[in-house]
Amino acid sequence: MSSPTSSPPTTTGNRAADPGVPAPVRAHTNDDTNDDTSADTSALDAVIARAERAFDTLALLEPAIVAAALDAAAEALGAHTDELVELAVGETGLTTPRLTGELRRTRVQLRLFARTVERGDHLDVRIDAADAGFALGVPRDDLRRLLVPVGPVVVFAASNFPFAFSVAGGDTASALAAGCPVIVKAHPGHPELSRRVADVVASALVEAGLPEGTLQLVEGQDTGVAALRHPRVRAASFTGSLRAGRILADLAASRPDPIPFFGELGSVNPVVVTAAGLEATRPELAQGFVASVSGSAGQLCTKPGFLLVPEGAGLGPAVATAAASVPEHRLLNAGIADGYEARRDAVLGTVGVRIIHAGGLRRDADGHGWATPTIVEVGLETLRDHRDTLLDEAFGPLSVIVDYPVGTDLAATLADLFPGNLTSTLHAGPDETGPDVERLVRTMARTSGRVLLRGWPTGVAVTPAMQHGGPWPATTSDATSVGTAAIARFLRGVAFQGARDDLLPPAARDANPWGVGRSVCAAGESTAW
Repeated sequence: MSSPTSSPPTTTGNRAADPGVPAPVRAHTNDDTNDDTSADTSALDAVIARAERAFDTLALLEPAIVAAALDAAAEALGAHTDELVELAVGETGLTTPRLTGELRRTRVQLRLFARTVERGDHLDVRIDAADAGFALGVPRDDLRRLLVPVGPVVVFAASNFPFAFSVAGGDTASALAAGCPVIVKAHPGHPELSRRVADVVASALVEAGLPEGTLQLVEGQDTGVAALRHPRVRAASFTGSLRAGRILADLAASRPDPIPFFGELGSVNPVVVTAAGLEATRPELAQGFVASVSGSAGQLCTKPGFLLVPEGAGLGPAVATAAASVPEHRLLNAGIADGYEARRDAVLGTVGVRIIHAGGLRRDADGHGWATPTIVEVGLETLRDHRDTLLDEAFGPLSVIVDYPVGTDLAATLADLFPGNLTSTLHAGPDETGPDVERLVRTMARTSGRVLLRGWPTGVAVTPAMQHGGPWPATTSDATSVGTAAIARFLRGVAFQGARDDLLPPAARDANPWGVGRSVCAAGESTAW
């Protein structure tokens, strides 16, 4: 390991700049190349002190001010679209149309949370009026419960969504909506973009009335780990690899005061096609499958890693034709290319794997990888026999078609081979029903956060009912990082009993000055329980 640089880390504006050495704990496995910076305790302490001061103000602001600030952040990002997209293209290799759409999604997400904050839905205010005739035989005191922000939050940015899951992405937006200041650990795959987005958004938030220190950026692996361990940090979120996410989750849990940690880690997103579904979807099945696998070079957490089809489906030629038409696409960085190359070699080298379309991986002088889709096929027994080799996620344009015999118990197969995913998809016949199909859907619901009964899992709509999370190892907790329920990750419940009205939070006071929705249990209501 090299020695630290002689220049000490510094803090500039709302961003801690901290050059240093490669850290022993990597914030992302396979996607954090050149993140060779180390923590400076004094600079980080200053960042977190600013966040704590901001929290004292944020927690008291009325929802309309927070909502207006989120809207202002969305507007500021829109005003800098061309500049930001150009930076993102240069650093990630993703295409201009993809990044323009992703920035639009990020702005919509900020506005969605703004509308939720305005209504006060996230506060879940519940009021139980004092009741002398309470059903339990003793008087019930006045009780008022609501959700309050937890405090400063650390967000570990992702590499594959440089807008939607990075500095101004869903984790940041939902934490701000909850009333929590955010410290973003920048991803080294797009450092210049991260710094510029942080400047744009932090300035917009302050100009809209939020306190200095509401959004800050830090850089470096050691800094991110130190922030996670800092006693003033009250929650954290992460999107990245299973190994790195588990390390961070364990660190959060092993603190003297454990804190909530939401990690989105890994998912292979199985797609099951029944015999009737095959006949109904055959004309478009191969094309839809390949498009979902190869979109953004397969660097999507919802990419279908396995397609289960009946034996004799005969999809190979159509899939090969569709895959052959996909142009090569640059992977995000050299580290991603290294990981994808190793994973692809492992799959292709497994006994019993049949190549449908070999695809390829071209490396350039800088180590970047340019990939075309690789599609292979195995029998179900081969998958079971080589599960240790084949079942891991491949972060890139690779997927496995699995031929299953007639009479296979598909529900049991999914439960055994794919126990935790962000998504599961079923392509059944239009009129196909019965106990087997119902059991399969129930199994998908137990093993996944989102169950699709048509379409493909890539493409996560930013909308209130979306669930983007799932059983381990998809995520570390039963929560979501997309949709308005994502705000709950950064809130905790408090009940006030017998409190004088002026000592209650505004949302719980009799006059309801914030005008938020509330659930009220009136005196006497308990007699009907």
